[in-house]
Amino acid sequence: MADATVTNDIDHAGAAHESIVAREAAHFGAMASEWWDPRGSSAMLHRLNPVRLRYIREQADRHFDLDPASFTPLAGKTALDVGCGAGLLAEPLKRLGAALTAIDAAAENIAVAREHAQAAGLAIDYRAGGVEAVAGERFDLVTCLEVIEHVADPAAFVIGLAGALADGGLLIMSTPNRTPVSRLAMITLAEGTGRIPRGTHDWDRFITPEELGEMLAAAGLKAIDTRGIAFSPTSGFSLSDSLTLNYLVTATR
Repeated sequence: MADATVTNDIDHAGAAHESIVAREAAHFGAMASEWWDPRGSSAMLHRLNPVRLRYIREQADRHFDLDPASFTPLAGKTALDVGCGAGLLAEPLKRLGAALTAIDAAAENIAVAREHAQAAGLAIDYRAGGVEAVAGERFDLVTCLEVIEHVADPAAFVIGLAGALADGGLLIMSTPNRTPVSRLAMITLAEGTGRIPRGTHDWDRFITPEELGEMLAAAGLKAIDTRGIAFSPTSGFSLSDSLTLNYLVTATR
């Protein structure tokens, strides 16, 4: 995917979204209609979402000294979900009380996300585009889960995420690790058996924790927590000390 073609998508302000890879956006946009089907092409994301939310809540509670018993702990906070798909993570973040903006490279995903949020009575500022869609804006919480392995230039993308982070804010990312385990589990098995749509991942573009840590540092951020995500056929996804399959990173300025 190093040779992937970058779109020349232009937002309403006329800025090119150079972070977007055209074929990646097309791949995920083709899945838009099934995004909210827990048995559809995004079934793995549905199973992964509770673990991601648990981690986000834990990190946000600690960093912002929130009330762990509150149902809306992010009230008064601004949040940005980058690579939101059709809103699987964005809607729970909104329900946690955040003033939420969410962006995705595929316009098809944004259309489905807007319709689903409207039906649920959730006011979310959905925008089609890359991280460039929020240039000049700052957010208390920025989430970017399972996205960096799909962008044109990961290091430049992290700089864009850092630019969207307010002083004192929190950035939370997740991505597959580039290990033999992730190749076997995510590509050979998951894509090979159709549990994940074929062509979703390119193992060569997976990023190790060390590489992501260097990108964060170059963007003026510091990783303060790294946690693995493990998978068991019997119990599903869980937080883990092992980073061999997939991992979450929390960073601050």
